[in-house]
Amino acid sequence: MLSRRGFIGSAAVLASASVVSGRVEAANIPEAPTTTTNTMQPPLAPQSGPAYQPVATLNGWTLPWRQNGDWKEFHLVAEPVVREFAPGMKVHLWGYNGQSPGPTIEVVEGDKVRIFVTNKLPEHTTVHWHGILLPNGMEGVGGLTQPHIKPGKTFVYEFVMRKSGTFMYHPHADEMVQMAMGMMGLFIVHPRDEKLHRVDRDFVFLMASYDIDPGAYLPKVNTMTDFNLWTWNSRVFPGIDSLAVRQGDRVRVRIGNLSMTTHPIHMHGHDFAVTGTDGGWVPESARWPEVTIDVPVGAMRAFEFVADEPGDWAIHCHKSHHTMNAMGHAVKNFIGVQKRDLVTGIRRIVSPDYMAMGSRGMAEMGAMEMQLPDNTLPMMSGYGQFGPLEMGGMFSVVKVREGLGANDYKDPGWYQHPPGTVAYEVEGPTPPPARAEGAPNTPTNGPKVVKPRNGGHDHH
Repeated sequence: MLSRRGFIGSAAVLASASVVSGRVEAANIPEAPTTTTNTMQPPLAPQSGPAYQPVATLNGWTLPWRQNGDWKEFHLVAEPVVREFAPGMKVHLWGYNGQSPGPTIEVVEGDKVRIFVTNKLPEHTTVHWHGILLPNGMEGVGGLTQPHIKPGKTFVYEFVMRKSGTFMYHPHADEMVQMAMGMMGLFIVHPRDEKLHRVDRDFVFLMASYDIDPGAYLPKVNTMTDFNLWTWNSRVFPGIDSLAVRQGDRVRVRIGNLSMTTHPIHMHGHDFAVTGTDGGWVPESARWPEVTIDVPVGAMRAFEFVADEPGDWAIHCHKSHHTMNAMGHAVKNFIGVQKRDLVTGIRRIVSPDYMAMGSRGMAEMGAMEMQLPDNTLPMMSGYGQFGPLEMGGMFSVVKVREGLGANDYKDPGWYQHPPGTVAYEVEGPTPPPARAEGAPNTPTNGPKVVKPRNGGHDHH
């Protein structure tokens, strides 16, 4: 639930990021809204100032602000949080205002912005405003541009938004630990002219990586490469929100990468134009078409497409192990190994519930209901209307539907395919392979075509 009581007073204008102390100053800090919900909250439309199309944060929300004279004032609280990665697994992280990632901050080019940051962590912190042009003393590098924010203290940052674009915030203090614990958030600056770069729907999320043992609640903060959970906004499939869009909408997807590797994000069913980075908007003459965009570490990318093809279209990282959950990296490859003869003996020694797996690949894991340790997730999970999806990690679905309301972001359910538009099975002998000089053989009896019943909806 959002807590948003009336805001009062004003804060002194400071020349650099400085501590707020004393009874008078502390009384003027705006209250910090908070939430622990795991589903996407409705985009927060501006109630004052210039108009803009607000963003929709996957499994997240936008931080409310108060208008104090010429200043938009926000309040971030750095604190321990509990985040559900997907049903069945919760993780103890550090974040902001009840969540990891923290709430999205949305402002407009030209805004004067004042952000209070209160530290409720057990160690000092700072906030770096990644990609934003601002005075050096507001940049948030602890020890270099400002003193650290000690536990229990509140600092204030003030700057004017000099350009629009897609940015992030994260600590620059004990960075390895604090970012590995989930401290990050999105910072969106809209153009002053609401018609500039206008889209109908604007989705945002951050990518991060974690190493969490099955049954554990804390990430291993010293891991450098061997991660087992790959997240969008600290969620893994099937816990990641789908992207519901109306057919014909122009859609923007903004992605930030604060993991330890690059991610080639691929979307099915549409091609798109790369329209932005954290350096700014790509001029229209320089935009290029893609169906996969690689997002480097510490970078933002934005792409846009027209949702003209209805259906349930996958969007995912194309590094295949990034669409798995809690995967054991030391598992041997048993494809082709006949383990049936060993099962009886192993069941006697180890457990009567032992199952031989992996001889024919790992797809069988997608449909298995195996008992797992507490607080972990299966490597492959999630079901669609045709069976197991065999996915995890960085995977979601762009659901394009005709007739959705302009502000309707609810999951519309599975797509109902028009008759004759679902791939179907054939029965009977298949043509033999070509033999001499690559000449094809012509079978006397072709395969029998088994068309689905019920107009394409025979989802057996």
